[in-house]
Amino acid sequence: MSFATCDICDANEDKLAAGTLHVLPPLFQIYGKRVSFSGPAKTLKVFEDNVLVRSTLETPGNGQVLVVDGGGSLRCALVGGNLGVLAEKNGWAGIVVNGCIRDSEEINACDIGVRALATHPQRSVRKGAGDADLRVTIAGVAIRPGDWIYADADGVLVAAEKLA
Repeated sequence: MSFATCDICDANEDKLAAGTLHVLPPLFQIYGKRVSFSGPAKTLKVFEDNVLVRSTLETPGNGQVLVVDGGGSLRCALVGGNLGVLAEKNGWAGIVVNGCIRDSEEINACDIGVRALATHPQRSVRKGAGDADLRVTIAGVAIRPGDWIYADADGVLVAAEKLA
């Protein structure tokens, strides 16, 4: 599927005004081979613990985008190279991390799209804490399971329904 976030915004000004289409603030760095990716959101809420991220990426992605609300922590990474390979192998379209990744060169070799705040060399703790399939808020934007994520070089959009 080919799309441009700029074109989606231009064609859906009514949805932007109504609040059924949102633009995430430009906080995210681009990683992975896919600069553009889209799909329905699968949401996680974790904090400095990536056990739930791994177990989710071990399941079939079916073209979904994993949205990880890591609380914006810049103290460790929630996704690394091994998880990038898992995401690619299991058919995830992309990952949006409100937090950090590591092994950026390995992730850049994967045929997925990744957005994250930054890189960090330290891995997360592994206690298994977190929640799945709930409404998360990233940079003031609510994202619900099943919302559509559209990401390209110009930004990341969150839509209440499939648009492009």
